[in-house]
Amino acid sequence: MSIQVLPLAPPDVQVVSVLADAIWRHHYAGIISSEQIEYMLAQRYQPTVILTQLSTAGIWWRKLALNEEIIGFCCCMVTDNPKELKIDKLYIHCNHHRKGYGALLVAEAIKIMRENNLQSLILTVNKHNQTAIDAYHKYGFEITRDSIVDIGEGFIMNDYLMTLAPTKMRKT
Repeated sequence: MSIQVLPLAPPDVQVVSVLADAIWRHHYAGIISSEQIEYMLAQRYQPTVILTQLSTAGIWWRKLALNEEIIGFCCCMVTDNPKELKIDKLYIHCNHHRKGYGALLVAEAIKIMRENNLQSLILTVNKHNQTAIDAYHKYGFEITRDSIVDIGEGFIMNDYLMTLAPTKMRKT
């Protein structure tokens, strides 16, 4: 068995778009409305959106490949704070949860942060996504504040902002 975290390449974009669709429809069905799922998938995971981000400075997409099959992905980006990296997306297909793969993607984000001389790592997570909140706590993230954002079309992201504890950054 071979598990790898690799840069996402243009030929992978369609696979990631389809994977995001499957993950979101399965995972978020009891958390947000189906209308919001559709809106967010269209806004964030269309191949053209991902392709544009692949060529944008300050944005890094990674794929998680198990025996060359893409089973997960993450996307990190520098925020408006030039010393801060945000894990904007981190998803693994439900058939591969609880195997330590999320930790690999978090470690990759920490690596990106260090390689780019950034000082902090953040993410947002839906307040009702307890599975993810628990996982992020396990990886060393702490809830630092509420993050409630109007994303348009009457939809709100009701999240927690989580920050990787500085002590965890040194150990990883």
